[in-house]
Amino acid sequence: MKHPSQLVRPDWLNQKLMALLSAGLFATAVGTSAFTEPAKPVMRPVPLAVAPIQKDSVTSVKAFASVYKVLMSPRCMNCHPAGDIPLQGDDSHLHAMAPRRGTDGKGIYAMKCTNCHQPTNLPGVHTPPGNPNWHLPPATARMVFQGRTPNQLAKQLIDPKQNGGKNREQLLEHAHDGLVVAGWNPGEGRTLPPLSHAEFTKAWTTWIKTGAFAPKP
Repeated sequence: MKHPSQLVRPDWLNQKLMALLSAGLFATAVGTSAFTEPAKPVMRPVPLAVAPIQKDSVTSVKAFASVYKVLMSPRCMNCHPAGDIPLQGDDSHLHAMAPRRGTDGKGIYAMKCTNCHQPTNLPGVHTPPGNPNWHLPPATARMVFQGRTPNQLAKQLIDPKQNGGKNREQLLEHAHDGLVVAGWNPGEGRTLPPLSHAEFTKAWTTWIKTGAFAPKP
């Protein structure tokens, strides 16, 4: 029997073997294998941009004074009651229909907020204002404004354990939330907040970007 080295192979097979051997020798020389895929680059998450903070307690507290005026107006406070029934009217009385907050803030049983509050304001004086996402804050983050002092409310707003898990960037963006903006389009017969939305956003942003300081108790 002939040794394998003495066997006559077809030319095409010899060429194939030589190519494989050459590739293997070259790969060995550069420290990798011809049959191993090159290592893929490690992808690292890119950190989110963070708004710069320039701490200034005087400016921050002054800005929050403007924020507080808006948040305590009926257009904001009526949906941030101390209890589980929303408030109503410019005098912030209990809602006449006595709907309840519910776990998700959208009411309980058949009494849902959106039964009356449609996607847009209904025509007429004192008819239900509308928004596609009308609701109270959920039971897990009730975000009470009613009865809060400036010190209490400032601390509550910036605390993720009380504000629904929002960080500083999300709080800045919240000024443009649909329900927040709806406060400046409340329907006929209702007063507007004491500042324009642009003025409120400016004060809100200034308060947060200068350190979100709470006024003294």
